[in-house]
Amino acid sequence: MKVLVTDPISEAGLDVLRDAGHEVVTNYEAEGDDLLAAVADANALIVRSGTEVTREVLEAADDLVIVGRAGIGVDNIDIDAATDEGVIVANAPEGNVRAAAEHTVAMTFATARSIPQAHIRLSGGEWAKGEFLGTELNGKTLGVVGLGRVGQEVAKKLDSLGMDLVAYDPYISEERAEQLGAELADLDVVLERADVLTIHTPLTPETEGLIGEAELAEMEGGYLVNCARGGIVDETALAEAVEDGILEGAALDVFGEEPLPADSPLLDVDDVVVTPHLGASTEAAQENVATSTAEQVVAAFRGEPVLNALNAPSVDESAFPRVEPYIHLAETAGKIAVQLLDSRLESVEVTYEGDIAEEDVELVTASALKGVFRPLEWQVNAVNAPRIAEERGIGVSETKRRQAEDFQSLVTVTVSDGDESIGVCGTLFAGDDARIVRIDGYRVDAIPGGKMMITRNTDEPGVIGHIGSVMGNHGVNIAGMFNARETIGGEALTVYNVDQEVPDAAREELEADDRVIETKYISLNG
Repeated sequence: MKVLVTDPISEAGLDVLRDAGHEVVTNYEAEGDDLLAAVADANALIVRSGTEVTREVLEAADDLVIVGRAGIGVDNIDIDAATDEGVIVANAPEGNVRAAAEHTVAMTFATARSIPQAHIRLSGGEWAKGEFLGTELNGKTLGVVGLGRVGQEVAKKLDSLGMDLVAYDPYISEERAEQLGAELADLDVVLERADVLTIHTPLTPETEGLIGEAELAEMEGGYLVNCARGGIVDETALAEAVEDGILEGAALDVFGEEPLPADSPLLDVDDVVVTPHLGASTEAAQENVATSTAEQVVAAFRGEPVLNALNAPSVDESAFPRVEPYIHLAETAGKIAVQLLDSRLESVEVTYEGDIAEEDVELVTASALKGVFRPLEWQVNAVNAPRIAEERGIGVSETKRRQAEDFQSLVTVTVSDGDESIGVCGTLFAGDDARIVRIDGYRVDAIPGGKMMITRNTDEPGVIGHIGSVMGNHGVNIAGMFNARETIGGEALTVYNVDQEVPDAAREELEADDRVIETKYISLNG
């Protein structure tokens, strides 16, 4: 597989890819048409913040499996477009957490004690001891906007210095906040109470411009620290608030435009500390995010779960061995079920019974949808299958039952046109031996794979022999056969594994016989 790397990452990450047998191509100057050409035959793209992964880029890469972001922020990647194209987007949120948190703490001390300003004065020959009166953090209130990984790490470090914690994060439970020693509150309350406000949210439409002139006015006498993403704080309003004495100071490592323009108002205010996006700039952090991203690329190539996928179903690494065999089983059941349905697809239900119902099955359900949609010739994989269902108005439901009749675990994929439905049920024998055990209510014991023909016929002597003769006359070899019936002399269903495609002429000849009710040719390979 070819991996294109368009922003510099640690050599340790590149070594992970090479050791796994993949071709690594670095092109740190690619942009515009050059980037489109470079990505055209790539199977993976690894970037940092310098490469804009737009819809145009993703549409130019027909073979792309995954985009890996060697870091946390993904606002330079069009995730919606990636999902439409069936491309996984994954980041490395853990690798630079400690580095970003430590830089935030350092910036907090820097602004509260005017450390850079004092250094500049002293290095310029001035002993300005009496001009800098700092603020002790002990006993002060830290306001945290965003209690994610970095926010939690900062909260822990500054809590240990004796700060009181108040936090705004609508996506975290009160229980978790309490564990961190933080009180959850609305944003206006946090702004009013915080002596130091530190920001740790991604840049999204919801958070863009979150802290503007009105919010800064509520922080009178405090400090603001932003080492998260640029664009969350109105930089002009911040510069004015510090210049006018509304805030005591501010420290920023990220900006709406990077590099920071020379005419930025932030550069004209003495009590604003700025650094050039250094939050993740430690040797350990760069190696960690590079190897983490590379490992996720390798996992995607192997068909294994991508642990930090942002737009694809995933599963905990420890649980993956338990659900992995069911991924292919569910996809196969979906392929069979939809090819048995004669009419327009309206809904899909995936039912889990027994032990498998205790697991996280999001990835299995996505694979079932992939199987359902693939025979319809839609460009689909586990990444975009849920979105395809939503866009086409196909209802998707998931049911779990702890008890499974006769089997340790069962996965059933049922497709429906709103009136009629077809269910295909599978299980595993001896750990990973996949079997189809029910089709439309008939109990069978069929080995799924390759080419299959499923017939409904009357249960009477000579029918199966007739079917075999017709198949042989048309050059179709039967590799296996699994028969089921409702009652003696009633209707029967038979699954044939065949070595060749069953021609239409053979099916027409079979269905011309009154004893053969219906035939369906099923392909699981294309």
